[in-house]
Amino acid sequence: MNELFHQPGFLGTAANWAADITLVLSVLVGLAFTVGAILMRLNKFTAHRWVQTGGWILNVILVIWMMLLPYRDFIAPGIPDQLNERFHLVTTIHAIVGFFAFVFGGYTVIKANYLLVRNLRFRDHFKNVKLLMRVIYVLYMTTTLLGIWVYFVWFVNNPNPPVY
Repeated sequence: MNELFHQPGFLGTAANWAADITLVLSVLVGLAFTVGAILMRLNKFTAHRWVQTGGWILNVILVIWMMLLPYRDFIAPGIPDQLNERFHLVTTIHAIVGFFAFVFGGYTVIKANYLLVRNLRFRDHFKNVKLLMRVIYVLYMTTTLLGIWVYFVWFVNNPNPPVY
């Protein structure tokens, strides 16, 4: 399986198969969150919860498996000295915005599936749950767009793309 991930990608860029599948799945997660938002507007609350939960779980797998390791190996060693380079800056901005989307999204999914103790539930801490949900959605969409930008910086506009 490891050999498959290191094969040339299928999108016709300098990326390997793992980077291409990460991009495609990340866009699908963004689409799932959009479908979930639409389901909420249609008062399909159970479907909304399941779509958002599924999207977040897929996102967790992508972040842990396909994003943390490349960040650790290619970007973190250059922080802060190389933040003036687009390669490091764009990826770090993506990581920061993505961190907040990940944490707030995780809190929301755990809460929505009734896995939080009563003291940590939404209504106790957030008076405007709709606003919180909209902020999380914007964070995820921003993270998705930044992720596409990272892909282009790493594999399209980079004469020496990283080899993992």
